[in-house]
Amino acid sequence: MAYYPEELVEEIRQRTDIVDLISGYVRLQKKGSTHFGLCPFHNEKTPSFSVSGSKQMYFCFGCHAGGNVFTFLQKYENMSFPEAVRFLAEKTGVKLPEAEESEESKRARSHRDRLYALNNDAAVYFYRALRSPQGSLGMKYFEKRGLDAETLKRFGLGYSLQYSNDLAKYLTKQGYTAEELRDSGLCTFSEKYGMGDKFINRVMFPIQNAAGRVIAFGGRVMGEGEPKYLNSNETAIFEKRKNLYGLHLARSSRADNYILCEGYMDVISLHRAGFSQAMASLGTSFTPEQAMILKRFGKKVLLSYDSDTAGTSAALRAIGILRECGLRGQVIDMQPYKDPDEFIRALGAEEYQKRIDGAENGFMFEIRILRRDYNTEDPAEKTAFQREVAKKLCVFEEEMERENYLDAVAEEYGIPREALKKQMIAEAQRDGLVRERRVEVTPRRDAQSRSEDHRKYAERLLLTWLSEEPERYERIREYISEEDFSDPVYKKIAARMFRDMAEGPPQPAAILNMFEDAEEQQTASEVFHTKLDAVSTAEEKEKAFRDIVVRIKQNRMDTAGQEGGITIEQMVEMKNLIERLRTRSKL
Repeated sequence: MAYYPEELVEEIRQRTDIVDLISGYVRLQKKGSTHFGLCPFHNEKTPSFSVSGSKQMYFCFGCHAGGNVFTFLQKYENMSFPEAVRFLAEKTGVKLPEAEESEESKRARSHRDRLYALNNDAAVYFYRALRSPQGSLGMKYFEKRGLDAETLKRFGLGYSLQYSNDLAKYLTKQGYTAEELRDSGLCTFSEKYGMGDKFINRVMFPIQNAAGRVIAFGGRVMGEGEPKYLNSNETAIFEKRKNLYGLHLARSSRADNYILCEGYMDVISLHRAGFSQAMASLGTSFTPEQAMILKRFGKKVLLSYDSDTAGTSAALRAIGILRECGLRGQVIDMQPYKDPDEFIRALGAEEYQKRIDGAENGFMFEIRILRRDYNTEDPAEKTAFQREVAKKLCVFEEEMERENYLDAVAEEYGIPREALKKQMIAEAQRDGLVRERRVEVTPRRDAQSRSEDHRKYAERLLLTWLSEEPERYERIREYISEEDFSDPVYKKIAARMFRDMAEGPPQPAAILNMFEDAEEQQTASEVFHTKLDAVSTAEEKEKAFRDIVVRIKQNRMDTAGQEGGITIEQMVEMKNLIERLRTRSKL
């Protein structure tokens, strides 16, 4: 793994505005001096994820995830620290040491670094192969689908040749090992034939993560062959359930919605028609992890799935997942065409926009599809249908929302409202569909544990206060040192802060770079986001500040007395100091 000088890392951090960076991933709204949005690291309905431009840090008051620009990329994009540094260096124009590009440095890259590089080289290989004489079969396929040169380039489309090991030989010449080839998901190995290619005679669709880095491939076979579509195996940098095809392009769309499709060509056709918000799941059903990705951006989700039976079933599953994640899906009607690609080629973008404008509410779509299974001319089946409708209404936890849907369904299907409501209540009671809220019971803590919590709270509070009002440090520097902090992480932060404040304002975001361990990073983030209960006057504020300093000094004296190793003279000196602090009206 590569390491960079601290001053270079700090230059990159200072050149990167954390609000600009995170707003590319999370929809943020400014409230006062801080920006808030839905946390990208846990499921929530009320925004508790804060981004501070002044501190250049983020922090979630719900799950306590926090950090700076580097830790955000590490957690969100699953990057290593060197990867995050290189990514931001490229964006900010900071030139990294030449040694990083040497052969020795390349050999020292992490396994993930190598897989990223290998996938990138494979993308170049497939891209060139499509444009070679041997790639004419793939080129004819794309031309038949109406794709021009600009679209081929924008999506990096390529072709895997009709040979069993051409890619493997190419990547080997680039310096990749047999182990790296196997781990990439692009090559297979057998004792009889040696190293071979996973993709043969297929048009290739590079799969990129949200940052635009190639992490895998999808391939469609030319001519006869099974499976028709094939994806890379999952690897250290690629998990199908956590990625979406086209996300790196769709996330920059200015539309107020995302369009979710089933296939690569659907996405490409929609982008060509001007619907740059389109993306697709990757050879699997829509997953909760993918729903959470969409939720981070706070946009509506429109389902543009195939209009056949399989597509309808997939849409029903996706609607349920979106609802569980706090999103409301809408369904675009593709009929009489099978998918968005066919629709666009037949009727064009203007007609598709009309279908977007008339997209059906996801729950009402569920009820309409449910209605197909019942002959409502038969009283028994009509009753069974209404019972199922009542059961489905129980999924809404909020009373107002549940009542609104009850009104809409009753009116649409001619069901007496009060009868439907009574049946809904009965179904909820009978089947236990009224969800119980899970309450996490905190074990009763002993007095020592509570005392330790209070001590750490005071230490965090002081460090937060000093980071926001560094001018206060001059008032207390003769009383407080890093040795007054009990937690090792707090002690390390205090030492760095006090050193920095002797020369200028502290840099909380830079301090986080001192910690490589994820748990220590989270602890450090909490240090700079500890808030004091509201105080109404300046006098109360000064008293609170003094009391915190006194409490920290008192805690240290108590600990020193319990552990021994302190003389009577030192104990008396500390007591006198604390008394002087107590009697001061202002620090």
